[in-house]
Amino acid sequence: MITTKQRAFLRGLGNALEPVMQIGKEGLSENVVTSVNLLLEARELVKIRVLKNNDDGVRETADELSSKLGADIVQVIGNNFILYKKSTRKDFKHIQLP
Repeated sequence: MITTKQRAFLRGLGNALEPVMQIGKEGLSENVVTSVNLLLEARELVKIRVLKNNDDGVRETADELSSKLGADIVQVIGNNFILYKKSTRKDFKHIQLP
């Protein structure tokens, strides 16, 4: 769980990001969950776009995905949401939270 101050810091970092994944009409398939987990391991902070043909809402998709992966929702805005999860890898510089 991240604090409000940490969430604000991550929101600032996430504003500059482009969406690296899109979730379409198939929703949260097992492949999508695995792919997002790999992205979080590699980047720690990812922006994901939910397409308009998705049956679920953006907030519901973000909630379900974050609970499956143990990630924190940083921001939900429009059709995009930002997730954060501290990586277990030791071969790169981690995001230093305040």
